[in-house]
Amino acid sequence: AQTGGPSGGCIPAEHLDTPMDYESLAKVGSIVGSGGLIVMDEDSCMVDVARFFMEFCMDESCGKCPPCRVGTRQIYGILDKITKGKAQVEDLSLLEELCQMVKETSLCGLGQTAPNPVLSTLRYFREEYLQHIVDKRCPAKVCPALVSYSIDEEICTGCSLCARNCPENAIFKVDGQKKYRIDPVRCIRCGVCHDVCRFNAVVKA
Repeated sequence: AQTGGPSGGCIPAEHLDTPMDYESLAKVGSIVGSGGLIVMDEDSCMVDVARFFMEFCMDESCGKCPPCRVGTRQIYGILDKITKGKAQVEDLSLLEELCQMVKETSLCGLGQTAPNPVLSTLRYFREEYLQHIVDKRCPAKVCPALVSYSIDEEICTGCSLCARNCPENAIFKVDGQKKYRIDPVRCIRCGVCHDVCRFNAVVKA
C-alpha cells in the first residue's frame, strides 16, 4: 500500500494494520500527507511505482533549490535505467545516497518527501530491484523492456488477429501451418498481440 499521495512511502502487507497517524506511518517510512491510500497487488511493479511517483515530484519541483531540481532528475534517471534493465547493482547504493541527500537538504516539503517512495521500496521490496538489475526480469511483467511475448502454438488457432494488429509486422505465419510466431528482434513489446488474442495463445513472460 502507498499512503500520503505521490511523496508517501510504499509499505508491505505485513504493515497494513499500521494506524494512519503521523508517528506510526513515519516509523514504517511513510507519511500521512494528503491522507490518500492506494492498495496494490502482485501485478504492480514496485520499481515502476517508485519511478512513476518520482517523475511526478520531478515535474512538480519549482526548481529553486538544486537538491530538489537536480536530485529528483538524477533519481528518476537511475530508476528509469533499472526498469529498462540497464542498471548495475552499484546503482542501488548511489540511488540511496541521492535520496538521502535530497531528503536532508531540500528547502521545502516536496523535496524533503519526494524520495519516500524510492527509499521505502528499496527497504521493503529490494528483491524486486535486484531481479530487474541482475535477472533482467520484471516479476510483475510491467516494465516493457524486461517483458517478452511468444505464441503457444498448441493454443494458437491461426486466426491472424495478432499479426493484423502488430504495429511492427513482427508476427509471421509458420511455413506450411496455420500457426503464428513472434520475431523477438522486431517485437517492440507493446503488448497489442496479447491484448487482442481471444484464445490466450500469446504468452507474456
